[in-house]
Amino acid sequence: MSYPIPSKIWQRVSIAILLLLIPSVGIAVLRQSVTVAVPANQTPASSTPKSSILPNHPDYQALQALVQQYSCVVLVQNFGTLPVTRTEFATVLNACLNRSNELIATDPKIVTQADMKILQRLQSEFAPELATLKSPIDELEARSPITPTQTTRELTQAESTRKTQPLPTAPPLSIPSGSSVQDQVVNRANMPKLQAGSSIGRVAPEPQTGSRFNTENYNRIEDNPFHRVGNDPLSTFSIDVDTASYSNVRRFITQGELPPKDAVRIEELINYFTYNYPQPKGDRPFSVTTEVAAAPWNPQHKLVEVGLQGKRLESETLPPSNLVFLIDVSGSMDDPNKLPLVQQSLKLLVNKLRPEDRVSLVVYAGNAGLVLAATPGSQKSKILAAIDRLEAGGSTAGGQGIELAYKIAKESFLKSGNNRVILATDGDFNVGVSSDGDLTRLIEQKRDQGIFLTVLGFGTGNYKDGKMEQLADKGNGNYAYIDTLLEAKKVLVNDLRGTLFTIAKDVKIQVEFNPAKVQAYRLIGYENRLLQNQDFNDDKKDAGDIGAGHSVTALYEIIPTGTKSDVKLPEIDPLRYQRSGETALDAAGNELMQVKLRYKLPQDSTSQLITQTIQDDDLRTDQIPSTNLRFAAAVATFGMMLRDSEYKGNANYDLVMKLATQGKGEDREGYRGEFIRLVEQSRGLITKK
Repeated sequence: MSYPIPSKIWQRVSIAILLLLIPSVGIAVLRQSVTVAVPANQTPASSTPKSSILPNHPDYQALQALVQQYSCVVLVQNFGTLPVTRTEFATVLNACLNRSNELIATDPKIVTQADMKILQRLQSEFAPELATLKSPIDELEARSPITPTQTTRELTQAESTRKTQPLPTAPPLSIPSGSSVQDQVVNRANMPKLQAGSSIGRVAPEPQTGSRFNTENYNRIEDNPFHRVGNDPLSTFSIDVDTASYSNVRRFITQGELPPKDAVRIEELINYFTYNYPQPKGDRPFSVTTEVAAAPWNPQHKLVEVGLQGKRLESETLPPSNLVFLIDVSGSMDDPNKLPLVQQSLKLLVNKLRPEDRVSLVVYAGNAGLVLAATPGSQKSKILAAIDRLEAGGSTAGGQGIELAYKIAKESFLKSGNNRVILATDGDFNVGVSSDGDLTRLIEQKRDQGIFLTVLGFGTGNYKDGKMEQLADKGNGNYAYIDTLLEAKKVLVNDLRGTLFTIAKDVKIQVEFNPAKVQAYRLIGYENRLLQNQDFNDDKKDAGDIGAGHSVTALYEIIPTGTKSDVKLPEIDPLRYQRSGETALDAAGNELMQVKLRYKLPQDSTSQLITQTIQDDDLRTDQIPSTNLRFAAAVATFGMMLRDSEYKGNANYDLVMKLATQGKGEDREGYRGEFIRLVEQSRGLITKK
């Protein structure tokens, strides 16, 4: 009688025979089992995947220290408290490599040699995972000094954009949309959040844009029309140095869509860039430069440029600053491109503070509160720690926050210094003093007391552009939109003097056109900065401000007298009691127009007047416009294309590219080169459409 042997017994016997016959196989199996049971430098954890890296691993701790030391943007939730996969580890490492590249491009000594070696070692060990992320990373040891043809902007643009543009609709770190790698990196919703006050900054959760309505708000803009000089010879407006529209437009295009028409303020696109205007002479705070050329989009017309250049101030001559950071920490700021980017941005500014500067930190959500009392700029670690403790949650008591911020600024007021509130928000005020009227009246009152307001906009989906522009306008400050950490560096580091230090306030421009030379004109942009003609001489009328080193550019498109234009001009009945043009020729000679400017010094209440005339020099075939005018014309043409303006004439993307390329000039920071790439990307979106 025989009994069947169970299959499991046969399997065990077979394995035993195999191990006896082939000893090398048995030894390898035993070694593998030992290695898996007790991983090197790790403690056994049955619930942890074999490929995970635990928080007590030396590599994990080294990378965590680098994140803290260099403020790397981390998109892996709970990094620092929970195990991570090798892919997640590589994602954090990629962010630190990008961050170090950016810092090295700014200052080669800022990253220590020891940390460079750690980054190089980790880069080598995790090369396969870094390659999976499809993020080209420059080898740190291969970095060479920046040559004159390699701008800082060009060297850091790609990695900084990947690192600092965590837009809800764009995958972080250039991981292809829909990739399983992205899901592994970001989608860790079941894990507990890292609490504020831990050894590294709080990491925001992944965006939930799929379940949100888009409530972005932009005030309506109607293009300035042509005016007949015979009936309306004066044009009066307030200057504007805001740049928010350009970076916001860039954000839309980078996401793969064209911006709304009302998001495009052409003057802000033009004034995003600096121009090579001469420095002022004597005691004047700014110089005035004018130029006339043919309008590129309509050669029958002429283009007139009026450029202002603010006086540059050396660091040792700058007054001390009393800065109050007013940070929106409401629930609407709980996205990677909002509060976490705010924190990283403010750290850049903190690193530039001097011992004589003072910083306070106020937050607002359901209630407003003081997080950091006035602290000397020398105590950077204390200020940075307060910024790191911020977390988002609750409703938005914006009015209460502004009131408290101004109260703190007044308590630390510097009579001979720069007193300023810096508001960082998405503009979504919904609790407390939230009406535009109440907020602007409050800000106007504080402005008259010598406390100015700078507004930094962040985020997408519920962005309130119109409200923030209005607040900055009424607060004698500037308005910038920060979509990446590189943009924060431009606003708060590269343009720091212009952003924070006002050299002339209430700057107004009034142009009078000679009817013997000009039959019609229109101001390009500045639609929401127009003033009544009588406002020009009214010193109580608020207007724009110029910061140290700022340049401001305004463009007029004019139709010369006697030119038959294809633009339909407004029809107005002839005036009975006015006979325009008969005496103008004798009185003005060859003058095309007269430009008048009024401004006040920061501490004055009485304006000063500057007057300058522009001659009607005949355009010669060999006359070449300056790079300033060509590039400004390129940006204006681009803005008219995006707005689909009825005055765009023969404008097209080829014309924009031609003008921008010819007007690129030296471009040390690479901003003009970035503009050219943006135009190319926009052309591609039009083609797809």
